[in-house]
Amino acid sequence: MSEIDYLLPGKREQTKLANRQAILDAARAVFRELGYEVATVRDIIRRTGLSVGAFYNYYRSKEEVFAALSDDAARRFRPILHAEYLKAGDFKSYIRGATRAYFEFLAVESEVWGKEPAPPGESEIYTRNTPEILAVHEEVRAALADVMERGLAPRVDLDYLATACIAIVREVGERMVERRPMDVAAATEFCVTLILGGLAAVPRVET
Repeated sequence: MSEIDYLLPGKREQTKLANRQAILDAARAVFRELGYEVATVRDIIRRTGLSVGAFYNYYRSKEEVFAALSDDAARRFRPILHAEYLKAGDFKSYIRGATRAYFEFLAVESEVWGKEPAPPGESEIYTRNTPEILAVHEEVRAALADVMERGLAPRVDLDYLATACIAIVREVGERMVERRPMDVAAATEFCVTLILGGLAAVPRVET
């Protein structure tokens, strides 16, 4: 087998990655300019410079591109979330750090939709249950399990706690990006106070 034969698969993979990224970049720009509801697959394809056939090798619809953007955002956010876990000294500092980091990330990412608030439903791009977003959820659950195990948080129902924390932050985050100006600090303080206040009244579980 020649050296060229060894190199070709790598080149093909690089081309696939480049094409996929070109589609996502184009979709961000098109959704920002036209809005998700108005934008079409044809608008995205024109922005990429790829052929129609090349586009459909990767995605079957703009809905699939939308989901891929969600996955892309979650993939980039997950290491940020993990870093907050590593530096947190207790449950409160983890909740505060993770919540603030998410809202800061969401504020920057919301620029995908331009300077005006996103049309109804479009900010859901970062809250859909794609594989990468589910991995972020598992990251939160694992962090909460660890702080409980180390005695840094009260022992309550772990699944309910993780679900509640994610739901509160998710919903407040959606509302935050609809407001102008966005106030990350206020949204963070609201969530942290709500979670910690509610936790104080939650029944404990047996160790």
